[in-house]
Amino acid sequence: MSFVQRFRDLPQRKSALLQQLERHLEPLPDSQLEALARRSASITRRHFGATMRLFAPLYLSNECVNNCKYCGFSRDNPILRTTLTVDQVVQEARHLHAQGFRNLLLVAGEHPKFVSEGYLQKCIAAIKSFIPTIGIEVGPMEDHQYSELVLSGAEGLIVYQETYHEETYRQLHTAGPKKNFEWRLECPERAYAGGFRRIGIGALFGLADWRGEALALAAHLEYLMKTCWKAQFTVSFPRMRPHAGAQNHLHQPDPTHTLTDRQMVQLLCAFRIAFPHVSIVVSTREPAHLRDSLLPLGATHMSAGSHTEPGGYTGAGKNDLHRTIKGRRVELEADEKSSSCHSATPQFTIDDTRSPAEFAQLLRDNHFDPIWKDWDESILASP
Repeated sequence: MSFVQRFRDLPQRKSALLQQLERHLEPLPDSQLEALARRSASITRRHFGATMRLFAPLYLSNECVNNCKYCGFSRDNPILRTTLTVDQVVQEARHLHAQGFRNLLLVAGEHPKFVSEGYLQKCIAAIKSFIPTIGIEVGPMEDHQYSELVLSGAEGLIVYQETYHEETYRQLHTAGPKKNFEWRLECPERAYAGGFRRIGIGALFGLADWRGEALALAAHLEYLMKTCWKAQFTVSFPRMRPHAGAQNHLHQPDPTHTLTDRQMVQLLCAFRIAFPHVSIVVSTREPAHLRDSLLPLGATHMSAGSHTEPGGYTGAGKNDLHRTIKGRRVELEADEKSSSCHSATPQFTIDDTRSPAEFAQLLRDNHFDPIWKDWDESILASP
């Protein structure tokens, strides 16, 4: 049985853990929220110490065959696109290495023509000698494809369900393989079968009722921890950010969908209490003041100095900018090509723009140890 069946039974069958989490997500007065935060901070310090693991996303391509109404890479957005060559990926990775990063997340849109068979494996193989921790965030794959990526040197996979509300999911995904709700829901299990030892899940908050999303996400995490017990798990609560094409999908926001800063604090603390050993990721999507306040409460992994477009760190790929219309590459006009200010379009805008060095210093100033590297392949070497 996959998580799909457990998900279908969720409204009628909530575990004791989910019932506890549900209580912690109810509206709380300030005094109770402060008590929840103190408890979360104590649990975090007990299990993770005063450490913060740092990582950076490295975008390989913003080509995509999916139409997703919340994403800047959506197929029908007339954005500037590019796919980095393997050499350009190495260039970006060496830049991040020089900034201190030893943990990179390779990100790409889903497009079999541009992100073709063997491309990801070549990118991973090209940087694994100097980047010991490599994760991927790409379109869902089959078990054997995940196995190939693991053999190439990847050890982590991130896949967000986006929304666990199936009707909302259907409305937001209008074209492409991502329309298949159950196929995506089973993705972490296929990744585990393929050999990934770190798996990250999450929901994109702002698409559906936030408490309903949180409970479904917790149910998914609880299931994976029981059935894929050899893997380590991370969880994330990314919130909607401005992106290309957003003006085409404007609607009256539902207040139950909005996750406020206060509710984000409550959500993170509730998950830390329910899942004391699970790593919690907070990216540069979030504003600096909120990230700073979350440092002691439960976050264990943070990005810094991020770019969400391919070539964002070094300008790599700017010589091959184009648009894609109905799957067909369309070259830029002459005046666009001659402009030096153009770069590939980002997936979304980040909020915390502090450099990696600035953020690392902030961690030290707050008595945290910034952890750039927590894994090396030699750990598995035979004596």
